[in-house]
Amino acid sequence: MAREIKFSLLYRDMWQSSGKYVPMVHQLKQIAPVIIDMGCFDRVETNGGAFEQVNLLFGENPNKAVREWTAPFNKVGIQTHMLERGLNALRMNPVPEDVRFLMYKVKAKQGTNIARSFCGLNDHRNLKGSVIGAKKGGMISQVALSITYSPVHTVEYYMGIVDKVVEYGCDEICLKDMAGIGRPAFLGRLTNEIKTKYPHIKVQYHGHSGPGFSVASMLEVARAGADYIDVAMEPLSWGKIHPDVITIQAMLKDAGFLVKDINMDAYMEARRLTQTFIDDYLGYFIEPTNYQCSSLLVGCGLPGGMMGSMMADLKGFHGAINMSLRNQGKKEVTLNELAVMLFQEVEYVWPRLGYPPLVTPFSQYVKNTALMNLMHTLKGEPRWKTIDKDTMNMILGKTGTLPGKLAPEIIEIVKEKGLEFYTGNPQDEFPNELPKFEQMMKEEGWDRGQDDEELFEFAMHERQYRDYKSGIAKKRFETDLEAAKAKAGAPIIVTRPVVEMPKFDIDEYVAKYPNAKPIQSPVKGSVIWQYDVADKSTAPNIGTEFKQDAPICYVEAFFGPQEVKSPITGRIVAICAKQGDKVEKGEILGFIE
Repeated sequence: MAREIKFSLLYRDMWQSSGKYVPMVHQLKQIAPVIIDMGCFDRVETNGGAFEQVNLLFGENPNKAVREWTAPFNKVGIQTHMLERGLNALRMNPVPEDVRFLMYKVKAKQGTNIARSFCGLNDHRNLKGSVIGAKKGGMISQVALSITYSPVHTVEYYMGIVDKVVEYGCDEICLKDMAGIGRPAFLGRLTNEIKTKYPHIKVQYHGHSGPGFSVASMLEVARAGADYIDVAMEPLSWGKIHPDVITIQAMLKDAGFLVKDINMDAYMEARRLTQTFIDDYLGYFIEPTNYQCSSLLVGCGLPGGMMGSMMADLKGFHGAINMSLRNQGKKEVTLNELAVMLFQEVEYVWPRLGYPPLVTPFSQYVKNTALMNLMHTLKGEPRWKTIDKDTMNMILGKTGTLPGKLAPEIIEIVKEKGLEFYTGNPQDEFPNELPKFEQMMKEEGWDRGQDDEELFEFAMHERQYRDYKSGIAKKRFETDLEAAKAKAGAPIIVTRPVVEMPKFDIDEYVAKYPNAKPIQSPVKGSVIWQYDVADKSTAPNIGTEFKQDAPICYVEAFFGPQEVKSPITGRIVAICAKQGDKVEKGEILGFIE
């Protein structure tokens, strides 16, 4: 009898791999019954990752969104699954254990059946808490292996992690091929090893289209014993996203597997609805290149979803780099030349940082380090001059054990800075915090919510939750949407007076203040000169003094506000951006001398 392969629709990750936002709850409720009518899905990925933060950025309650989105699937027996980042849970930085454990209880009560847990470093210690927490919370524990391709990421390496998480009690294993660079034959061997050693463990494969391996990988893992395959659907499939269910269903059916038929009328309706969400507003935040596969990803190994942000970073830095090259009397570079340089620098940096799998947040750390190295070398300065705090914590072992060895020059930098390597359990560095948040909620007069879900959301995303409660988040999103529509050439309704700033000429200020240092945005986002509920924030006056590393302003990224620090001790001589302006990473916000 033919063996059955089941499908999971990645309706959350389809959007997250495409752009900044996901559909709002009223849209999710609209498409849920159509996805059910397609008849081919046993699972749907409904939440997790940045999903809750995006809801907060909309000014929308994420707890309401999860409950109402999962309910239709629960009713008909389709399992729902979420993605969580192990030690980082649903955010980009480590989370105390009591907050992590509350997450699983809350998500189970809200209707999420499976916790897909991954550690960007594949450190089984970070995954132990996920397995225990998910099981105690009443969820199925699925541990995801962060798949990449390097000399240290062998079948034996991954089986060592599998042995540990099975010992901890996990129910399933996911091969999370987040960049789509896992080689098909290798993934087949790994799947076979898991199923041979642990036949009771379900195996699910998740592979982005990216460089183009994933279709072959899906056939290989199916033949090796995989039980579930993650798929997408038009208009959000292929490119940097995931293969479409129609192609994979036809391929596996021809290969002799038992797969469910697709109700094509429902598929076309789900396709139409998804397109209406794109046309409504979500398309303004989708990076066009995310619709394209790229063989360049084979070498650098970066996840496809990062290609858009990386190109935005390069655009932000492009002017500053060429200005520096002109000052050195050197030939300027095109954006394409810069992109190739960055790919090559990622390939140089990655092994020297210990081969961390290039998945959130470690893909950002490697890419950011490569970008800063490129900036410095093009200026004639040495590599490794700028290593941010989060990357240094990774180097020191505070977020887990790196798969490979650090290069001698990195170890030397640690010694020069007087820092120490950490060998303890990463979770021990982050003590419990729930009592603190319980007290703050009491002081604010806020209700802890059904099953403590509001307490959880506050403890997980404090800054974004406060902005949601105050109404700032909704106002900021509306401003963000207006700006995106204007940039795309769509007509917008102006609901408040707009003050235009004079055209800013960076070259003029470079000539006028040759010793001034640029104040650059650390991330892509919106400029926030101060946090002010009345939204009347203004930039500092010309002449205002700041000490080195003092916060000058913030840039609101999709994952939260990021400080912009003064590069030197000095006084402001120019302001280039006003409150709420959309800026790219590396874009100049002002000058200080």
